[in-house]
Parts: sequence; structure tokens; C-alpha cells
Amino acid sequence: MPRLFTALEIPRNIAMSLSLLRGGLPGARWIDVENYHITLRFIGDIDNRTADEIVDRLDRIERPEFQVSLNGIGSFGSKKPHSIWAGVSPSQEMSAMQAEIERICQRIGLPPDPRKFMPHVTLARLKACRLDDVVHYLSGRGDFHTLPFKVGRFVLMSSKESVGGGPYIIEEGFPLYEADMGTNHSSVEPMKSFI
Repeated sequence: MPRLFTALEIPRNIAMSLSLLRGGLPGARWIDVENYHITLRFIGDIDNRTADEIVDRLDRIERPEFQVSLNGIGSFGSKKPHSIWAGVSPSQEMSAMQAEIERICQRIGLPPDPRKFMPHVTLARLKACRLDDVVHYLSGRGDFHTLPFKVGRFVLMSSKESVGGGPYIIEEGFPLYEADMGTNHSSVEPMKSFI
């Protein structure tokens, strides 16, 4: 069974802006542009029955569209950096949706995600990179930011077990409703009045 996770997609124009950050860091393995995403919840290797249950529960999420933007870059692993990422500006809507997905996963018996949710887009995996090189790379790109972009759905993605970084496949998409529609977001048309 492939590894599953929920995520937000990165629009092509934003991905192209991210791709300009590639290069200039010896020992970095850069993520392919088509594999950029914001992970909401890593689910892992699960059986088909559990996967079906997750899809069924995720399909019931009813949340409005929202906007996010990318802001700043950093690294994970303070003394031995292992990845470079672009940050995501805080979004109350995204955090609430992520928390709902976390509750769903726990209700169907998955263990709680041990990591605190820190939305980001992984840009590169690092292997044997010198700390000084990473610091130098980050110092020249700290002012990175994008315009806000609309999030109209979240997805369930899979990855083959590998060193990380893809390829990723979208297994299911879950649309969010248009925010200006208020709470009446079903696809059923209202009954016509016969006056």
C-alpha cells in the first residue's frame, strides 16, 4: 500500500516562483516543481479498508475556500540540516481544516501525529551539507514571499517509499465551498416557489 497524506496543492505560477530558489547549495537534492505541496497530515502506510474509511470521512468535510501565501524560507535540523522549506503565512482556516483532519484520523484509530503542524513547502532534501553553506544559502533568500493564492480543495496524495521528494500521485480531491455562498453550499437547487 502506498504511503498516504493529505495536502494542499501549489498553483503552477507559485511553483514557478519557488523553482527560482533552486540551486546554489552543494549537496541539496531539489524537489521537482510538480511535487511541491503543503502537507496537512501524514497518514502513512495503511490497509485498503482504512484508506476507504479515510476517503469517506474526508469527503464529508465542509469548509470554505481560503487564501494562503508563502513567506520566508528556512531549514529543518538546526545543527545537521536535512531539508530546506518555504514557509506558509498563518491561516486560521487552514489550521482549522488541518485540526479537523487530525481528529478524523484519530477517530478511525490512527495514532496522533507526533509533530506540531508547521505548514511549509519542502524545496530540497539535504545530505552531507555543511551548516555554513546552508546558513549562507538561507541568508540570501530570506525575503522570499508570494502573492496570496486561493485554496479551492485539499487532496489525498500517495507516495512510493523512497528517499523522499516524490513522485506523488493525487488519489482523491475534496472541494471546498465558495466562501461567498455562506452556509448554503449544497449542490441541490432550492425549491421554486409557486405563487
